[in-house]
Amino acid sequence: MNPRIESNPIIERLPAKLKQYIKPQDYEHYTALDQAVWRYVMRKNVNHLKHVAHESYLEGLDKTGITIDHIPSMYGMNRILKEIGWAAVAVDGLIPSDAFMEFQAYNTLVIAADIRQLEHIEYTPTPDIIHESAGHAPILANREYAEYLRRFGQIGSKAISSDLDNRIYQAVRELSIVKENPTSTQDQIQEAQELVKDLQSEITYLSEMTLMRNLHWWTVEYGLIGTADNYKQYGAGLLSSIGESKWCLSDKVKKIPYTIEAAQQNFDVTQPQPQLFVTPDFAHLNLVLEEFADTLSIRKGGVQGLKKLIESKSLGTIELSTGLQISGVFDRVIEDANCRHGLAYFQTSGETVLANRDKQITGHGRLDHPNGIGSPLGYLKGYNLAIEDMSPRDLTVYNIHENERTKLEFEGGVTVEGRVITGSRNVHGKIQTVYFDNCIVRYDDEVLFTPDMGIYCMTVGKEIISAFAGPADDDSFDLLTHKMSEDIPFHKISEDKKATILLFESSKDLRQKDIVSMTEVQDLFEQAMETEDDNWLLFIDIYELAVINNYVSLKNVVCKHLQQLSELKTDIAHLIREGIDMIEKTSKQNLKEN
Repeated sequence: MNPRIESNPIIERLPAKLKQYIKPQDYEHYTALDQAVWRYVMRKNVNHLKHVAHESYLEGLDKTGITIDHIPSMYGMNRILKEIGWAAVAVDGLIPSDAFMEFQAYNTLVIAADIRQLEHIEYTPTPDIIHESAGHAPILANREYAEYLRRFGQIGSKAISSDLDNRIYQAVRELSIVKENPTSTQDQIQEAQELVKDLQSEITYLSEMTLMRNLHWWTVEYGLIGTADNYKQYGAGLLSSIGESKWCLSDKVKKIPYTIEAAQQNFDVTQPQPQLFVTPDFAHLNLVLEEFADTLSIRKGGVQGLKKLIESKSLGTIELSTGLQISGVFDRVIEDANCRHGLAYFQTSGETVLANRDKQITGHGRLDHPNGIGSPLGYLKGYNLAIEDMSPRDLTVYNIHENERTKLEFEGGVTVEGRVITGSRNVHGKIQTVYFDNCIVRYDDEVLFTPDMGIYCMTVGKEIISAFAGPADDDSFDLLTHKMSEDIPFHKISEDKKATILLFESSKDLRQKDIVSMTEVQDLFEQAMETEDDNWLLFIDIYELAVINNYVSLKNVVCKHLQQLSELKTDIAHLIREGIDMIEKTSKQNLKEN
């Protein structure tokens, strides 16, 4: 673990394949402008959300160590999150969906450490620390919801992606890196955007992982709770976006009862949502999740599950009825109508591992099966007793006996002919493997295995009961393949912007002083007026200083300037107006309390 990464016991228990994505938060990279953006969004959000958010949100802000005035540090969050059994980590940009979900399965929030720029203060399609920490973390204080998030991660991390999913992920990750790099040209950004668009146009069906992402979007990101007529917000995309939170209250946004059908509803991260789904309570989320999980290959298995693994072209696992798990890259399936379960034969390519109960079986690691495994499944032709259920006496009757040469003919047309060496059983006595020497395996007229290929390991099982992404035993494969992206500045900072940031620093320093003179605020205002970077948020800060210290004449001057900015920049006029309103309301509230 990187010594600059603040940990807690939950993070320490993360597997190495997840730890490879974690990086230091680098808190010193946040500028005074970044802190001002956080403060503005949080003040505005909390003021608004206390009326529209689920009650767990405001309660959770305190429980998760998130304050209005400062961007949270991973250290502070982890120190407090561990009290509710969770952790938070900063990660290296966009990570694969299965890894993102598996972090959740380990009760760990993935936090994008970057923060939105002022130009995108209301909404950014790219995850940032406002969305991740202020949106996701507080609602974890609700134990029912936290359990939903954990179970979602458990199930979602096993969902099978398509090969196109994987290519789209790589393209989107590259786009995010290019867009964040201040040295990128517009042509490079345009090229990366076009590649993502072209790949997305190739989608012809929704993979299991895509369906899981849809459910995640309509619950964890944009979920409502209650009824269609009386609801509260709990999705992080709503809780962290001023614009989206207000937009969802409009009658223009259709409110639909949350069911399994939400998995079929795609979304566009660049547009406001045209419809949202409403769950009656958090317990209902888990009911729908279990209903949906029953449709996935991890629970259904079968030929279709194997076909999905083949299409993914990625490391995956099938589990047979004997409990034997085969992990590798699957590249072939032979179907036959004569098989009771339709599957005659499967094949992996490259390094393959056999496991039982998610633990690699001794003697069946990658080095033992470097060229893959192919095996028939099902019943022997003319027999109702499956090999896995045979007793030692049955095996002798069927001539499956040590040092005996035998020929096994399966219902699906596959034959295995060779000298039996030995076999292995699981703890329940079911036969899982049988070894053959001098063996030939055929399917009709096609030869699938020859004696010169070595010892033949035949896996045993009537059917595939489960198929899922990734290996059964994480330690059996080298999964440390992630390459950290190069460190790049959070934002490209121009000379004008640097000057503005220094003024934000001055504003923050003045706000923290017990006594501030009118001259100090006046000087700050005049310096701000001289900069070419006409930053409305800086003048909001200065306006607050004038109001707090009751410098009426200066307050009026700054207010007039802000009104002029509103007229010049109509697209941000509402932000300026709402900033002024927040300050006025806070001032009146303070007067009442005093």
